[in-house]
Amino acid sequence: MATSPGRFALVFIFITVMLNMIGLGVIMPVMPQLIMDVTGEGLAKAAQWGGYLTFVYALMQFIMMPIIGGLSDRFGRRPVLLTSLAAYSFDFLMMAIAPVISVIVIARLLAGAFAATFSTANAYIADITPPEKRAANFGMMGAAFGLGFIIGPGIGGLLGAEFGPRAPFFFVAALGATNLTFGFFALPETLPKENRRPFEWKRANAFGNLKQFRHYPIMLPVAVAIFLFQLAHWTFPSVWSYYAEEKFSWSPSMIGVSLMFVGLMAAIVQGGLTRVVIPKIGERKAALAGTLIAAVSYMAYAFAYEEWMIYALIAISSLSGVTGPALQGIMSRTIPSNAQGELQGAISAIASLSMIISPPLMTQTFAAFSSPGTPFTIGGLVIVENGASVYFPGAPFIVACFLTMLAFIPLMIASNRIKRPREEAATA
Repeated sequence: MATSPGRFALVFIFITVMLNMIGLGVIMPVMPQLIMDVTGEGLAKAAQWGGYLTFVYALMQFIMMPIIGGLSDRFGRRPVLLTSLAAYSFDFLMMAIAPVISVIVIARLLAGAFAATFSTANAYIADITPPEKRAANFGMMGAAFGLGFIIGPGIGGLLGAEFGPRAPFFFVAALGATNLTFGFFALPETLPKENRRPFEWKRANAFGNLKQFRHYPIMLPVAVAIFLFQLAHWTFPSVWSYYAEEKFSWSPSMIGVSLMFVGLMAAIVQGGLTRVVIPKIGERKAALAGTLIAAVSYMAYAFAYEEWMIYALIAISSLSGVTGPALQGIMSRTIPSNAQGELQGAISAIASLSMIISPPLMTQTFAAFSSPGTPFTIGGLVIVENGASVYFPGAPFIVACFLTMLAFIPLMIASNRIKRPREEAATA
């Protein structure tokens, strides 16, 4: 039977989510050197392998997150969280000792599969948090993302420079094992047996989840809004380094500082501001305001021409961080407690699908408008002959602005169906 969570349970969930983001950040500065070490190839070939690794990571997240969420609804949150964390630590150990590139590919497949911890962590929060406070605690998970994004690249760069490209992977593996030990003693089960549901393969995929939830009228438009918002969001990590170097001639260290500032602002907004703003103005208004801020910010990034503008825009655009927690709060209100894991799995799978689609789209757009004389191609197919005759490195941010504005349409449809919190909870 489930027991009441102790005071350390939420701490464990926070650390687990942050650890996943630290692992992602650790890879950024040292993965090229590690790939070159195991393949014996140069940097260009290593970059190609890096693209393949990102693809398989995102693909496995897309496939596995709803499965993991469904398993947590069947067997409980605790065993799924602890098992995922154990596999995650083993994955980093594999990369640390990998003798050939095929081992790294397998490790990234495992990493993508067990990064599905996010969906179960969010379901755990939904279990232990009253509906009116869920958006605020989902915001705390956003803060964990931000802190991990600050810490990860720093750890990777420092340990990689001092001890070689494999050292950061050993460090994360050890950190994961330590957190696993902590969770074994600190994490109780929160889903009672009477609230569990059978696992069904037909429901264990993102599309199946959406079909199962079609009788919740608010679900589908909010899911579409999340998908479009996430498509736009991936513009930043996909092209930021290239954009900053092309437009402002920033060095890697300057780019790293800007990314650390992004993580810092995300931690402040999602860890603090969401807990004040969302309860004060409501999830609906917070989601709409955050989406508008994101759209305007993307447009401003596209036309920024001074370096100081970038840091001002990072601070302003970080306010759009209230959107995700607000949308998750809206969705979690409409779903019964024994389907929260499935819901979070579907949300995470939508994010993973956007991660598969957006980076190739945005990097191709950047290439089309940043390399004069180069035709715009996708997969070898020429889309626009001499498409780069217009030089505009900020073009991907225009695309992101357009996608974010499109997200307004389903969001407005959903917002018209949202009632006051108590009425909404009673309807659900």
